[in-house]
Formats: sequence, C-alpha cells, structure tokens
Amino acid sequence: MIHSHGIAAYALIAAIAFAVSMLVTARMIPLLKEKQFGQFIREEGPQAHLSKAGTPTMGGIAFVLGITVAIVVSMFMPGSDTTGKIAILLSMFAFGAIGFIDDYNKVAKKQNEGLTPKQKLVLQAVFGLALAVFMMVKEGTTMLIPFIGKTVDIGLFYIPFVMFIEVAMANAVNLTDGLDGLASSTSAIVACTFAVIGMTVGSGNEAMAVAGQAVFGSLLGFLLYNHYPAKIFMGDTGSMALGGVLSAMAIVGHMEWLLPIAGLIYVIEALSVIIQVTYFKKTGGKRIFRMAPIHHHFELGGWHETKVVRVFCLFTLVCCIIAWLSVR
Repeated sequence: MIHSHGIAAYALIAAIAFAVSMLVTARMIPLLKEKQFGQFIREEGPQAHLSKAGTPTMGGIAFVLGITVAIVVSMFMPGSDTTGKIAILLSMFAFGAIGFIDDYNKVAKKQNEGLTPKQKLVLQAVFGLALAVFMMVKEGTTMLIPFIGKTVDIGLFYIPFVMFIEVAMANAVNLTDGLDGLASSTSAIVACTFAVIGMTVGSGNEAMAVAGQAVFGSLLGFLLYNHYPAKIFMGDTGSMALGGVLSAMAIVGHMEWLLPIAGLIYVIEALSVIIQVTYFKKTGGKRIFRMAPIHHHFELGGWHETKVVRVFCLFTLVCCIIAWLSVR
C-alpha cells in the first residue's frame, strides 16, 4: 500500500528532479569546457582511460541541484517530514562540499590531487558526528534489523555507528565512480529501492521515500550525459554527495542495515581496494586483482566499460530486490 502522498505526488518529485538535473547538466557541459574544468586521469589507471582527460568534471553539482529543488518542493506537501528532509539535504551538502573542495583543488592546480586522505577523513567524521547527534536527539537510537523485522535500540553506540556509515558510504561510492555511468546508474537503482521501501513499508518514512525519488530522478537526468561515452563526470562533488544523501536517507528511515544489502556493490568495490593494498604490502608487490577497485579488474580482463556497468547494475538490482524482501 502506498501511503503518505500517493503515487502521483512521488512521481512528480522524481520528474522535477529529472528535469532540473537534465537542464543544469546540459548547461554545465559547455560552461565547464569554457572554464577548462576537465578531469585529470591517474597515470596508474587503465591506459584506455587516458583518452578521457579533459572531460568536464564536477557535474555532480547538477544532480545535487535537482535533488535539492525536488525535496524543497516536497516540503510544501501535506504530511511532509520537513526535519528529516533537512537532515538529508544537509548531509548531502556537507559531503558534497568536501568533494567540491577536492575537485576544485584538482582543476585549479591542474593535477589529480586534492585534499589529503587525512583532511577528507576528518571532515567526513565531523559531518557524520553532526548527523548522528542530530538524529539521536530527534528520533532516538533505534534501527530496523532486516529479515528479522524487529527494531533494536543500540543506545550510545548509535553515534559511532552512524559516523561509520556516513564515512564508509561516501568513500565507497567515490571508489565506485570509475567508469562512465557506473556510480550514477547503480546509485539510481539503490535510491529507487529506498523510495519504494519508504512508500510501502511501515510508516513515518516519507522523508526517505521523497529523497529516494529525488535522487532517482536526478540521477536519470544526469545519466543522459554521463553514460558511455560520458560527456561529463560527476567528480568527487557528485560521488561524495551521493554517499552523504544515500546514507542519510537510510538513517532518517531507521533502515541503516539495508545499505550494505542494497548497496553491496559499494562494499565490494571498497573491500577490493582494501584487500589489494593490504596484500600488496604484505607480499612485497604481489596483487590479487589486475587492478583495484574491482571494476578495473574486469575491464583489464577484457570486458568493455559498458558490459561492466550492465553487469554491476544487474547485480545491484538483485541485491535491491533482496533488500526489499528483507523488510516485507
């Protein structure tokens, strides 16, 4: 049963996000080219990617605007969980700002280095802490356990738990953003899943449902230009913002444990890097994967970028169906 607004209202949110994102992305491409805000490609990455150098980056600004406009519009609808939506938006803005600073440093200095890992981690932890404290004060420290269907209260452990989710998601989505349309397409599927769950499962998940629709619609608008061969990249601005908004919508909906199920692809991408780096250091230079993150492993194994994206999207869809079934 669809509750709170109804299908038409939720569809309107997605449509608004789609339109804004599409129009802003189309305008940003020539503007970024004019400003020479092009992507710098890592020399240690796949050699086939060197041809992508100069492709406009920081396109995440477009779908962040789309998400923002759609969510703000939804605040004028009856029964709006305005506080929850503000928390989701602030999380997206905070993590997107970290990515923006990183991107701007790269394009301004004309090199593929931005903030240091330590600087990023400190900023992410501070913003994660802010959201954790806000949610604890606003809604307590409970969360739903998938498959079991019970809600548990984890008390003060809630703060480090939420901080970990925010930081882990931001970095995992960032690592997933390595092929044309990969992060945007898999994230659109995850967002749509959270929207459906928010609309149909339990009550009080209006903010999660609206945010899911907004992210879904906005990413579809961006994908018109981000699919292979990409005319624009989301940059760290986009991937960090995506990590922030996806984790926040799960936290606001008390469905934190659905993230590693629906977003298992992010977990695998991050783990592939951790495993590769650890094994490399322990064995004096040996590797488990051809290249990490794991999407490059398949790419160097002969898969075309588009095949990797299709397979990863199909895998994400299966994971999302499992996530949906786990809370039915």
